[in-house]
Amino acid sequence: MAERSFAREVQDLKLGEGEIFRGEGILAITKALLQSGVSYVGGYQGSPISHLMDVLADARDVLDDLGVHFESSASEAAAAAMLSASVMYPVRGAVTWKSTAGTNVASDALSNLSSGGVTGGALVIIGEDYGEGSSIMQERSHAFAMKSQMWLLDPRPNLESIVKAVEDGFALSEASNTPVMLGVRIRTCHVHGQFVAKDNKKPEFTLRQAVESPKRDVNRIVLPPAAYIHEKEKLEKRWPAAVAFIKERKLNEFFGPEQGDVGIVLQGGMYNSVMRALQFMGLADVYGNSAVPLYVLNVAYPMIDDEMVEFCIGKKAVLMVEEGQPEYIEQSLHTLLRRRDINTKVSGKDLLPLGGEMTAPVLIKGLTAFFETHARVLLGNQPPLPDATPILADPKVKALADVVPQRPAGFCTGCPERPIFAAMKLVEKELGQHHVSADIGCHLFSILPPFNIGATTMGYGLGPASASAFNVEADKRPISVMGDGGFWHNGLSTSVGNAVYNKQDGVILIVDNHYAAATGGQDILSSRADNPERSTKHPIVDAVKGIGVQWVRQIDRTYDVAKMRDTLKEALTTSERGPKVIVASSECMLNKQRRVKPQFNKAVKAGQRMVRERFGVDEDVCTGDHACIRLSGCPSLSVKHTDDPLKDDPVAAIDNSCVGCGNCGEVSEAAVLCPSFYRADIIHNPTGLDRFLAKVRSAVIGFLQRRRDSRRVVFPA
Repeated sequence: MAERSFAREVQDLKLGEGEIFRGEGILAITKALLQSGVSYVGGYQGSPISHLMDVLADARDVLDDLGVHFESSASEAAAAAMLSASVMYPVRGAVTWKSTAGTNVASDALSNLSSGGVTGGALVIIGEDYGEGSSIMQERSHAFAMKSQMWLLDPRPNLESIVKAVEDGFALSEASNTPVMLGVRIRTCHVHGQFVAKDNKKPEFTLRQAVESPKRDVNRIVLPPAAYIHEKEKLEKRWPAAVAFIKERKLNEFFGPEQGDVGIVLQGGMYNSVMRALQFMGLADVYGNSAVPLYVLNVAYPMIDDEMVEFCIGKKAVLMVEEGQPEYIEQSLHTLLRRRDINTKVSGKDLLPLGGEMTAPVLIKGLTAFFETHARVLLGNQPPLPDATPILADPKVKALADVVPQRPAGFCTGCPERPIFAAMKLVEKELGQHHVSADIGCHLFSILPPFNIGATTMGYGLGPASASAFNVEADKRPISVMGDGGFWHNGLSTSVGNAVYNKQDGVILIVDNHYAAATGGQDILSSRADNPERSTKHPIVDAVKGIGVQWVRQIDRTYDVAKMRDTLKEALTTSERGPKVIVASSECMLNKQRRVKPQFNKAVKAGQRMVRERFGVDEDVCTGDHACIRLSGCPSLSVKHTDDPLKDDPVAAIDNSCVGCGNCGEVSEAAVLCPSFYRADIIHNPTGLDRFLAKVRSAVIGFLQRRRDSRRVVFPA
């Protein structure tokens, strides 16, 4: 069950020649693949390209009509290995994943692919997750492109350029026998617009033809002496062929006046931000007309030396706008100009930040400094740009920052992973602190308040492997955490298998929420829902037992905090040696609500009797110590002031975002905090019996309240 359905958008994939396609960038990429005659598509979901996988999964009928094979790969490495189909056969293939995390996983396959080269077009669509909205380490895919000599496209963020980049990418790959990377940034994936569609194409050479007519060319297999020939071929044939193709097709673009004292060289993906900055400075208009010469690198690698020299020669200075670090393009530009003995001054990271996302305010500051130095006349008589320092120094702003706390990322309301870490905190209180190796996934939020659990995270499915060095005699056992997505991606062999083989004595906690939840709720091998296109319902417990784990515990309701606590305590204190695996299972609450809410509302609308659970806090009983919040951290748990003169602290409260998971009450019970939590059943379409019982309860409660009030002693003022 993916995060959302694309049933409506899928219909747009059927648009033909001359029709207008409207939507976001990720959908435009999907349409471009079909227009390009792609034969197969694979990949692994992850922001910002998860929707590409979800759209293809929903477009089964469209793909079947065209004869396109699609599958959700077990990992990025599995996806990259798919491209081997394009090594021997003239079939076009595309794979996708989140970078750079995914490219790290896929790098072995990519190295072999790029060494031998390809016959058919091979396109790697990289979701470039860099900058303020990123969720991973801040690295760039550019290094992988240079390392393995794969051409890297970085199109301008508009739908026409994105579609053209996909089509050009396949053609460039075939012209140079080299796989091509298409980097699409977060903003590129989600930009909206339109383009004129073309007819979808069936593959000219099908996978069935390839299977039935096998071909073998030993010169494309990465073994000596062919591997040495590959390197020579890269330099003497593939590179020149790529350069010739890029120049002939004019993949890079020039904007603004042909002549000028200064110019700007920029990555294609930075075009919108640069134009916005120039617009604010009065050097461009809303239609894209620039007063400054621009050289837009829709091909970030390789550099086209002749085009770069032609742009720079005769100019006093150029500014290289390159997001991220190291400054690979800027270094190459310096080398090129020095070798050609061209004296054009190059600025870049001396005026722009060494790292971080280059937003419009950041670019305005750097561009202003560049023009102040090299072309002051372009700035005219503009007043100085406003300085943010006085605002930040405002005492009211400082006071507000002291009052309003930071809001770190955290678990969703009702998340079944929250009680797992509440149980870990309770065990920590009893047995002391343990080393905890974390993993990639929603459970990584446990590192942040209120849990503050976890010391390291080394990669998807590598949590238990991260604890392998601690397999030594000690009074405590290390704990490692891994999600079900990471388990099937890489963790079964690399983490659990490694632990079994090396007789590790640690505790492995596998969080099973029935989906690859962090990437959008896609089904995986252990998903418990029926999936007509995939094989599911393969228990994690069976898998770990199958590779030799002896001590295994399955918990099918993580909200039972007491059971979670006791099971974890048993794992940490048992005399049994070897890895201890706890599989903690409950359905992802986001996916559950997406599934249950429409069913519930439909039943209520049909007149059926339906019961919805709500939880609350009795403020007369609540002591205001807020231990429940510290052990839960649920967004629906808050505080409110009370009129009780005997209570100085605000009491706990539950707002309307509560989904009725019951975790707050479970935490309170397990921690022996207080009985202030209560549950109320809201009945829709009540029966006659329900109404009668409600009247009886109301009468009894009213009687007790009146009796209590009559017995109160009223002291004179």
